[in-house]
Amino acid sequence: MVRRLTLSILAGLAPFAFSAAQAADYSPPPVYAPPPPVEEFAGGWYLRGDIGFSNQQVDSLWNTNYNNFSSVTNVDKSFDAAPTFGIGIGYNVNDWFRVDVTGEYRAKANFHGLDVGRLPDGSCMSGPPCYASDRYTASKSEWLFLLNGYVDLGTWANITPFIGAGIGTSRNTISNFGDFSTCNDSSNCAGSGGSDAYAGSASKWQFAWALYAGVGYKVTKNTTIEFAYRYVDLGNAQSGDIARFDGTNNYYNPTEFRHLTSHDLRLGVRMNFDAFDTRPAYYAPPPVYAPPPVYQPAPVYPPLHSKG
Repeated sequence: MVRRLTLSILAGLAPFAFSAAQAADYSPPPVYAPPPPVEEFAGGWYLRGDIGFSNQQVDSLWNTNYNNFSSVTNVDKSFDAAPTFGIGIGYNVNDWFRVDVTGEYRAKANFHGLDVGRLPDGSCMSGPPCYASDRYTASKSEWLFLLNGYVDLGTWANITPFIGAGIGTSRNTISNFGDFSTCNDSSNCAGSGGSDAYAGSASKWQFAWALYAGVGYKVTKNTTIEFAYRYVDLGNAQSGDIARFDGTNNYYNPTEFRHLTSHDLRLGVRMNFDAFDTRPAYYAPPPVYAPPPVYQPAPVYPPLHSKG
């Protein structure tokens, strides 16, 4: 009786043992883990183009004729706004620092100046005080070449604020210079430089430097639109030798423009060289799965019968 009971239990457990053995041999399909996302970095070289407007100032004017006056006051020394046009090539060193070299033509800005000078007492026939004024007109233009570095301060919604600085050189040109003098004592104006005069064009190379602040907006992976403010120090400039309209000139006396600066507003576009990359895009290979396991049917055993 005990033997029959034992054999019956073993026969009933046999299918479960076979299934367990089959399950032990089962290997789950491999799980494909996608590669981590590649951090986007628009590295490498880029081209840039910029347009803008200048807002220029000059600290002071100087002419050797000022020595004829006991005092001279610059009443007006202003420039009209003028367009600027620039191109450049640069390199993204990493995702926060970039450098570029730029060349820029700064178009002619009209200049308006007015000096009032007091002549020494006793130099006027009508008695003191005796004043003379000089009204100036001119045009100023530059070729500006800079090596610049920029620090990008982070990106939010494709907008990247940045700051920068640059050093280089500027070729400053003064042209169409005119000097129109008047005096409150006409009998003595000729002796103190009171007349109309002109000067030819003159150019001067000067050390230049600049500071930048702006924002860039990433339109596509390889194209960024940039809006920036720039402060630029252009050094000095001077006119040609000033002569009267009759061509006479007793000495060399150009007018000097001392310490020229400008507050510029600029709109630019940066185009990464990656835009011209013709290599095919890389895609991860599809995952490979193991075939599903094949299960064998459990054996069926006949019931055991006792001999007794």
